[in-house]
Amino acid sequence: MRTLLTTCFIIGCLLLALIGCQNEIDIRTAQYTVNGQKVYITHCQNCHGEKGEGLGNLYPPLTDTKFLKDNQQNLACIVKYGTTGELEVAGKKFNNTMPASNLSAVDIAYVLTYINTKINKGKEIFPLDEVEKQLRNCQ
Repeated sequence: MRTLLTTCFIIGCLLLALIGCQNEIDIRTAQYTVNGQKVYITHCQNCHGEKGEGLGNLYPPLTDTKFLKDNQQNLACIVKYGTTGELEVAGKKFNNTMPASNLSAVDIAYVLTYINTKINKGKEIFPLDEVEKQLRNCQ
């Protein structure tokens, strides 16, 4: 019994040490991703699908990393103010309106991070200061 308690204590200490060794970026990425999932489920999933797969010919997928990379400097504006007109995503043309949202800058940072890290398996967050910069320059 004493050996079991000692072993559990050592394992517990090792786990605490590992958790304590996480750097600030990892913790921030986890925070953005968890919060982004909540925003995504509430505001995006209905049209773009549970896994970002889109909805047939109506709504584009969020899994086209080339589209996201090519439009990275405008993504916050698209999320905040919506978009109209034709878009080509994943080799298909979409011509529906995406309505504007009432999301805050931090919610936009969260959801864009979720799309990047969970849907597209990326590693980087979409920082709040970048979202705020983009929103100041929306056209």
